[in-house]
Amino acid sequence: MADDAPNTLASRQHQMFPALTEAEIERIGRFGSLRGYPRGTCLFEAGESGPGMFVVLKGSVAISQRDGLGRVVPIVKQGPGQFLAEVGQLSGRPALVDGHAEEDVETLLVPPGQLRALIIAEADLGERIVRALILRRVALIEAGASGAVLIGDPRSADVLRLQNFLRRNGQPHHVVDAAEDTDAAALLEQYGAAAEEVLAVCPDGAVLRNPSEDELARCLGMVDTGERDELFDVAVVGAGPAGLATAVYAASEGLHVIVLDCRAFGGQAGASARIENYLGFPTGISGQALAGRAFVQAQKFGAEVMIPAQVKSMDCSRKGPDGELALRLADGRRLRARTVVIASGARYRRPAVPRLAEFEGRGVWYWASAIEAKMCAHSEVVLVGGGNSAGQAAVFLSQHASRVHILVRGPGLAASMSRYLIDRIAAAPNISLRPHTEITGLRGELPGGLAGLTWRDHASGVENHCDTRNVFLFVGAEPETGWLDGCGVAVDAHGFVLTGAATASGGGARAPLESSVPGVFAVGDVRSGSVKRVGGAIGEGAAAVAMIHQHLAAAIR
Repeated sequence: MADDAPNTLASRQHQMFPALTEAEIERIGRFGSLRGYPRGTCLFEAGESGPGMFVVLKGSVAISQRDGLGRVVPIVKQGPGQFLAEVGQLSGRPALVDGHAEEDVETLLVPPGQLRALIIAEADLGERIVRALILRRVALIEAGASGAVLIGDPRSADVLRLQNFLRRNGQPHHVVDAAEDTDAAALLEQYGAAAEEVLAVCPDGAVLRNPSEDELARCLGMVDTGERDELFDVAVVGAGPAGLATAVYAASEGLHVIVLDCRAFGGQAGASARIENYLGFPTGISGQALAGRAFVQAQKFGAEVMIPAQVKSMDCSRKGPDGELALRLADGRRLRARTVVIASGARYRRPAVPRLAEFEGRGVWYWASAIEAKMCAHSEVVLVGGGNSAGQAAVFLSQHASRVHILVRGPGLAASMSRYLIDRIAAAPNISLRPHTEITGLRGELPGGLAGLTWRDHASGVENHCDTRNVFLFVGAEPETGWLDGCGVAVDAHGFVLTGAATASGGGARAPLESSVPGVFAVGDVRSGSVKRVGGAIGEGAAAVAMIHQHLAAAIR
């Protein structure tokens, strides 16, 4: 078995940097144009918008990683028959690496739109190209030598906040502990940042002090800032499994699609450490990996994605020149679409525990990623919730923590969790299930964070104290539907969107996934009566597209 590792590594390297044959380059030729660059020219630069994919015909190009502190790490030299790009070039995102001509170079440049056309038209060749693009992004993330640099205390709330945002969005980055790096400490001092604050240094050298996720995203070029006047066929609000499925199926069928999400692609499912009951993945797949594949797939078919982009309101009056629906973004921009798909999902409920808000991001978490797991190493943690997301998180954290306490209000897990997770929890020697139990208090001092908590067993009336620094909350669900206020979209008593026959109020028949407003559909966790499972959400996203086609066809008649 020891000999397999080098072979696996060599295979991955071959897939990451494949060599194209002359016949394959000829097939690519109709999608690009010839470009020449003299020795020393920079073909693309980290932080600057990438022009697309280069196929090297003559000469060689040196690829290197460079972070915002100017530190450069060589990656590879690519010559004739090799192509230069990573997955961001499917949508013309800023380059994550530098590419310099080591000698006079002749290339074939394939712009982003033509790159997507190539991948669709040349299926076998497109498969190899997409695999290489994805593997290159993964390698950049794993290397941690490019992208944003976060400077500060690795355990501080703001460092963790930005680190989670970048990780969830598949953005390469790395954290520099100012206590162990004199250059980083000097930079903190130069910008007047306090010990608990964070500096974010973008690849172009721009420095942000305690930025919001939106500010960091704009600095990294993750989202465009221009006005959008075109009319989209479909605007999908939410990039969880349901929203991404809608985007993939709609874009693949020729519809003009835009997807918006205020946080990251993947939704709650994207934070799952391992999903084992999703069809076709017998060994399981992480939520991040599943969502990442769907994210790339949507872009491959031409869907535009804006993350982060927060929708503040929707205008359903259809008063525009094309009788369109309109979305108003938090930055003031306005998007127009013939149909809108509500896929904004649901957030975990905040239990009524004193001081909860004080410790959010400082020991109170609503997800469990590798970042939080590292902080929990060899310590006790408390997890609240009895659903599948809670079970997946408990199993994942048990591999790092010395003890995981699961608190549930009910008598057990059977009514709300899949059997395979219940069995796995029962088999884990360091997981304790505490039924009929709720958190009653938190303790700790800021900015230090959570230092412990108290829980009460309602069956016995006994209170217990636990000196934990981390508690994970996976309790209930509250729909993300505030942006629908004033639009007339009917919701149930809990705020989830009503669809189909449930919307009947004399306004005519509705398609099963259509809301009370014609042309506005709802899929996934935000929809009243949905199954609240990844597979169900993806199925609804696909089904909604057929109904969108019917609506658009009827509107033309």
